[in-house]
Amino acid sequence: MTETTAADARPSALFVCVHNAGRSQMAAGYLRHLSGGAVEVRSAGSMPAEQINPVAVEAMLEEGIDIRAEVPKVLTTEAVQASDVVITMGCGDACPIFPGKRYEDWALEDPAGQGIDSVRPIRDEIRRRVLVLLDELGVPAAG
Repeated sequence: MTETTAADARPSALFVCVHNAGRSQMAAGYLRHLSGGAVEVRSAGSMPAEQINPVAVEAMLEEGIDIRAEVPKVLTTEAVQASDVVITMGCGDACPIFPGKRYEDWALEDPAGQGIDSVRPIRDEIRRRVLVLLDELGVPAAG
C-alpha cells in the first residue's frame, strides 16, 4: 500500500449547471466552507454566463460565505475526470459521463432572474444536500 499525503487523499467534487452562475456556485461555496478544506471543490457550466448571479452572491453573503471572487468556468473533460463525485443541476446531456465516476443529479430550481426571497429556499436546499454529501464522503462538517 502506498503512502498518500492528506492533500492526495482528499475527496473531490464537481458541481455542474448550465451557466455556472448560481446553483453550482452556491453548492461549491457551501462545500468549501462546510468541509473546511477537506474536500477539493470544482464548479463549471456547459454554457457559462458572463458573471456570477448577484442574487446568489447576496444569498450566500447572508450565510457568511463570500463567492464574489468566483467566475463562471466552462465544463471540461479534465474537470470531470479529476473529480470523485460529479453533481449536475439541470445541464442534461451536456455533461460528459465517464465509467467509474459517481454521478448525482440535484433537481433544483434555477435562481436566474429571481429575487432574493425566491433564491433563499434554493440556497437552503443546496446547503442541506451539501451536508448529506459531506456525510456520504465521510467528512465532518466544519462550522
